[in-house]
Amino acid sequence: MRFVYIGLALLFLLGFVGLGVGGGFGSGGILSSLTHEEGNSAPGYSKQIGKYRKLTEKQPNDVSAWENLAKYLIHEAGNEKYVTSAGTVTSQGKAIFKEASQAWERYVALNPPKPNSELAQLMETVYSEAGLDEPGKEVEVLQVAVAARPNSAALYASLAEYAYKAKNPRLGDLASEKAVALSPAADRKHVKEELAEVKANPSGEKTYTTTTNGKTYTGKLNSKGELQATEAHTSSTAGKGSSGSGASGGAGGGASGATK
Repeated sequence: MRFVYIGLALLFLLGFVGLGVGGGFGSGGILSSLTHEEGNSAPGYSKQIGKYRKLTEKQPNDVSAWENLAKYLIHEAGNEKYVTSAGTVTSQGKAIFKEASQAWERYVALNPPKPNSELAQLMETVYSEAGLDEPGKEVEVLQVAVAARPNSAALYASLAEYAYKAKNPRLGDLASEKAVALSPAADRKHVKEELAEVKANPSGEKTYTTTTNGKTYTGKLNSKGELQATEAHTSSTAGKGSSGSGASGGAGGGASGATK
């Protein structure tokens, strides 16, 4: 597992503990701790959510009301009916995440003098790939978290990762430099290499190469794990008119055979 993802896991754990959600971080995905800790033992947070929904309606400029609404919505999203045992967020869970996102945005728009960094860390889960998959907003909450913990190499590594995913390479480079500088000396080379890899391939998708019947194909795996590839042309084959016409037709067969 990449250093970046280990850092994120530790970061999410600290956020959950800080807000009283409970410790423990299993291997079932980013939200597994929520599933195991809250889903199996917590009665739910519907009363608190209802309370703060009404309060935000009556007092839309109440900073604390929006803050607490976002917090309890995220707590509720950890209930087992919103997150599967494999750590996948259900459609109902994503609906709660969307409401939590709206509450967070209203909270921030009211310009609190010191934004709640622990809540910001919970919001990372909301905006992560496992949640709403919004890297731009992930960057925003990470910046709040970094401001509160400016000596955290893991936070800066996470900020660099999501800045690259949000197509903000300048911020990614600055955060990457900080992550490397703050890391233990023995880890700096590895951290630098991992973040460079993220910058080069922000999506994390790997390109695979296979050879079938003397032809080379490159492509990526689809959701079924099947290789969707096209023939890789070299300078020697590019000059042969017949090889180009057969590339698209042969790629599908070569690709499917490569995954068997």
